[in-house]
Amino acid sequence: MATIIDGKAVAKVVQQQIKEEVEGLERRWSMAPGLAVVLVGDDPASHIYVRNKEKACKEVGIKSFEHFLPATVSEKDLLALVHQLNKDKHVHGILVQLPLPPHIRPEKILNAVSPFKDVDGFHPVNQGNLVVGADGYRPCTPLGVMKLLESVDCDPKGKNAVIVGRSNIVGKPVALMLLEKHATVTICHSRTASLRDEVARGDIVVVAIGKAGIVRGDWIKPGAVVIDVGINRQANGKLCGDVEFETAKERASAITPVPGGVGPMTICMLLFNTLKAAKDSLQRER
Repeated sequence: MATIIDGKAVAKVVQQQIKEEVEGLERRWSMAPGLAVVLVGDDPASHIYVRNKEKACKEVGIKSFEHFLPATVSEKDLLALVHQLNKDKHVHGILVQLPLPPHIRPEKILNAVSPFKDVDGFHPVNQGNLVVGADGYRPCTPLGVMKLLESVDCDPKGKNAVIVGRSNIVGKPVALMLLEKHATVTICHSRTASLRDEVARGDIVVVAIGKAGIVRGDWIKPGAVVIDVGINRQANGKLCGDVEFETAKERASAITPVPGGVGPMTICMLLFNTLKAAKDSLQRER
């Protein structure tokens, strides 16, 4: 029977560490890290997510600056706001909530965010830094995955890590981060010839496809650590992951549940990156 990795508990520990560092910054430098969140339109899920981010910021002492814009806002006006936030010394991190309305090109907006304030880790400069192993801001969900592995003393060094999913948000960056930790990494996707065989080799399996139960529990190698990033709503309204949880937990040594696994870590790592951005800004000013 696998250890169930409690993402809420891990996030709570990390957030306490962040809170203590934020308090130290205020004592020593009279600085409070600031996160600007830009939300365009009325997507209900995005509004809930932004409220959760605001609450999390408050709990650790990070200042939150919300900018709510109508769905009709022009791309030009949204770019102007991003440039304004890039110049604002009280703002250390900028997050533009996706999705954006169809008339706005997300890559245009995300690329306009200063790499120094790109706490989502989506800017090409930060993605490039990840590829070459340089310092930068790592995408929040993959960073959370690495923290969860750390929480169960799973050292990737020398292990076979199998990633199911190749998105720029999760699959590719988490593969690079595992490679950085000396894992042997395989990335699987919709055209992988035998997904079952690939998954079965994994000492670490990270699944981020967004398709309920795509990874069967009996595929999991006995003793593997399984991180399920997927979140899917079933016909009965309940949430489930991309991994067949009940069977997988009988074979894995540790596994994340859905909900309550990776989800809590994403916002936590956003706070982590915002704190890092604030500390980095102090270094640049010296």
